[in-house]
Amino acid sequence: MPSRRDLANAIRVLSMDAVQQANSGHPGAPMGMADIAEVLWRDFLKHNPANPNWADRDRFVLSNGHGSMLLYSLLHLSGYELSLDDLKNFRQLHAKTPGHPEYGYAPGVETTTGPLGQGITNAVGFALAEKVLGAQFNRDGHEIVDHYTYAFLGDGCLMEGISHEACSLAGTLGLGKLVAIYDDNGISIDGDVEGWFTDDTPGRFEAYGWHVVRGVDGHDAEAVKKAIEEARSVTDKPSLICARTVIGFGAPNKQGGHDVHGAPLGGDEIAAAREHLGWNHGPFEVPADIYSEWDAKAKGESAEAEWNKVMDAYRAAYPDLAAEFERRIAGELVEDFDARAQALVEEAQAAMEKVATRKASEKALNGFGPFMPELLGGSADLTGSNNTWWKGCTLMSPSEPGANYISYGVREFGMAAIMNGVALHGGFIPYGGTFLVFSDYARNALRMAAIMKQRSIFVLTHDSIGLGEDGPTHQPVEHVPSLRIIPNMSVWRPCDVTETMAAWRSALSRNDGPTSLALTRQGLAPQERSAEQVANIAKGGYVLSDCDGEPDAIIIATGSEVQIAMDAKAKLSDKNIRVVSMPSTDVFEKQDAAYRESVLPSHVLARVAVEAAHVDYWYKYVGLDGRIVGMSTFGESAPAGQLFEYFDITADAVVAAVEDCLPE
Repeated sequence: MPSRRDLANAIRVLSMDAVQQANSGHPGAPMGMADIAEVLWRDFLKHNPANPNWADRDRFVLSNGHGSMLLYSLLHLSGYELSLDDLKNFRQLHAKTPGHPEYGYAPGVETTTGPLGQGITNAVGFALAEKVLGAQFNRDGHEIVDHYTYAFLGDGCLMEGISHEACSLAGTLGLGKLVAIYDDNGISIDGDVEGWFTDDTPGRFEAYGWHVVRGVDGHDAEAVKKAIEEARSVTDKPSLICARTVIGFGAPNKQGGHDVHGAPLGGDEIAAAREHLGWNHGPFEVPADIYSEWDAKAKGESAEAEWNKVMDAYRAAYPDLAAEFERRIAGELVEDFDARAQALVEEAQAAMEKVATRKASEKALNGFGPFMPELLGGSADLTGSNNTWWKGCTLMSPSEPGANYISYGVREFGMAAIMNGVALHGGFIPYGGTFLVFSDYARNALRMAAIMKQRSIFVLTHDSIGLGEDGPTHQPVEHVPSLRIIPNMSVWRPCDVTETMAAWRSALSRNDGPTSLALTRQGLAPQERSAEQVANIAKGGYVLSDCDGEPDAIIIATGSEVQIAMDAKAKLSDKNIRVVSMPSTDVFEKQDAAYRESVLPSHVLARVAVEAAHVDYWYKYVGLDGRIVGMSTFGESAPAGQLFEYFDITADAVVAAVEDCLPE
């Protein structure tokens, strides 16, 4: 029978062979962590290669995602649909095995990792979701949610500030089923980390409220097993296992140095490694007895079958809860969602209230929340400003684990990446609030939500100079345009309660990506609409106010500037002016050509866009013959009304722009 070291060596040789064949990659971490991975995956990890989406599987996150061949080797050896040819195709175009783990490319990859620190933060989200979901659905003798989240991480993850945000919160919330294993190999790209990373990492995590297992030899399987058992025995705190490893373990001339971190070993060193490891097999060759020991399919199918028995008993005892659990895990909305959502939009239009769109967002949550228990909200210490708390909210804590609202503290980046982990786990639609200007702090997690096509909803308030006296540090100028250019990010900037309700409906309905809601601090007047216009809000852009006959000019506006556009039209009563409200450009651009042409007829060249944001984005709509009323500088500190006057974002400025682009 193969020894544990033989089984770990299978990871080492597959990793070094794949990196060598690709002539690109990171062999050091997979070779260094192979012994730890063998123990975790074979002795502890609850998973089923035949059903990678089994709801109660343990989640495994490779936060140090540059070591992707470690994960790909584990998936292949365990029996997932990831072939030897897939490993040979490492880092090639359209491969299931890209350079960093990418969610959706290969079965068993739980999240996209690569930007260091986000993987461990996603893992906090997974563990948070498990804790809340379990508290909401488990009943005495019927624990249908009972799994762990395991994460591997390295020095780079710990140096990134997001790891502080997330791990601090994980300790506070007592996420006892989160086990992180720190690959303490002392090496990063620039060399020995002692020159730039001398933190007392165990002390740091103990200060967070984690259980810490210190000084584990990462190449001693029994020591690793004992450490994991200890971590699993502590149920009221997350655990960090500090495992000392040798990077590139098994490559006799390069192990322990930065040369094995991010470059192929080379043919000579690979030959030396094979000899050193006693691996007498060719490239990508794994003996049958090692495959047999690694194969997790029978064990996984048995584990899932046992869970299915638990689920059957739960279904018999609590049929309504079981149906609700299955709906939420499947990511399906309630059957009558469309009808209820339409009613909320129509009610908002009938009410004709003048409120800030951040307040309109709260109204939306109070409308959707009662029939959407999957909503898991929060804010980065701005709940009262973001209006993310609705009447049915309860605050999650170790003593209230089944609540539906998270106080993330001043942790915008951590919040966004935790939300992505929650979304990936399943069972929830996470939303979280901060000021729009601070989306910069969270931007890479917003980008990751878009890459992974996750339904995370970012509530971004105080959306322009309209927030007033806080000044340019808090007044977003470039932020809405910059969010719009993130592929697969849907961005809504509504102009009143009705558009805000429609924006929430769109965000909740969308199951293939995130949504950013840019919302005002200041009150906005409601707009009159016909039933057809109300329906057309869902198309992202529509004719809010038309004219008799062909328009002489079109004014395009979003958010708080829609009223400015309407005021400008009133001042241009001697001309045929069409006003287009464009709350979501990306949704509008997904409409068919005929609809887009009906809203913005191509022969009307006199166009003016008005938005209290950077002007450059709008050239795609107004062209060289049009004009843009907006911002090209940072803001100032003053009351909102003065700022709109000072920066000349006014009805008179729009009138002048229209007149300027009309032919003589």
